[in-house]
Amino acid sequence: MFRMENCKHIPTPVVTGTKLSKDDGGSDVNPNLFKRLVGSLMYLTATRPDIMQGASLIYRFMETPKDRHWSAGKRIIRYIAGTKDCGIMYVSTKNKDLIRYIDNDFVGCLDDRKRTSCFMFHLGSGVISWASKKQPIVALSSVEAEYVAAKSTACQAVWLRRVLDGLKKKQQGSTTIYCDNTLAISLSKNSVFH
Repeated sequence: MFRMENCKHIPTPVVTGTKLSKDDGGSDVNPNLFKRLVGSLMYLTATRPDIMQGASLIYRFMETPKDRHWSAGKRIIRYIAGTKDCGIMYVSTKNKDLIRYIDNDFVGCLDDRKRTSCFMFHLGSGVISWASKKQPIVALSSVEAEYVAAKSTACQAVWLRRVLDGLKKKQQGSTTIYCDNTLAISLSKNSVFH
């Protein structure tokens, strides 16, 4: 459909620091073809969490896609072509703790200045839940953005713990959260801010 059967493989789905905008210039791309591309990539995110951020990035431009948006989508396909054998392997392990990783980008959307939060839940040997979503607010600092990401994914952690309880896999203790911002971690530990 996209004529990329013999494309050159690349090691990453998105170039680090890629910023796309509605006003990227360039010529218009067929919106129907672009929607098929985005839909195909979003379908693949059910088993490929590694392309979630890239698929979510180009998803924002389905109404008026430009050449740059199309090129970003084709880059993801080139990445997938080179990583067909990659996937999530679930094996039995003794460690059944629910662990969460969160991160966000720095002003990911040039149009509305909102950041994109990403999270991933790990249970035992594999990933069981993941998402990449634009934050509902414009954060004034990276600390605030990381805190918003931690707060919003805490709701997902509570829901997952309840699901696991229903499956008779009750979690002992609290859910571990890995965040790369030390100020956001300090903020979450200080009860004065709650």
